[in-house]
Amino acid sequence: MSTIQVRTNDKTKKKVQKILSELGLDMSSAINLYLEQIVITESIPFPIRTANGFTPAQEQEILRESKEAMRSGKTYSSVEELHRDILEEDDE
Repeated sequence: MSTIQVRTNDKTKKKVQKILSELGLDMSSAINLYLEQIVITESIPFPIRTANGFTPAQEQEILRESKEAMRSGKTYSSVEELHRDILEEDDE
C-alpha cells in the first residue's frame, strides 16, 4: 500500500468532502476509485471541462465563432442562442 500526498485549496477540499459524504464516500475511497478508473480507461475517466462547463475545444470554438460573428455582423439575441448555433454546427 502506498501513500499519496496532494495539495489542494482548503475551500475545494471542504466542498469535495461534503459532496463525497453525501455520496457515502470518504476522500481516500474517492481518490482510489478515480485512480482505478484511470487504469481501466487508460485516460482521464471524464471529459475535462472549463469553468463555463464546456470542453476546451468547445470553448475555443465559441470564442472563434463569436469573433467571426462580430467581424461579419452576425448577431444573436442571447448567449444561449450563440452557444446553440455553435454546438449544433459541431454535431453536423
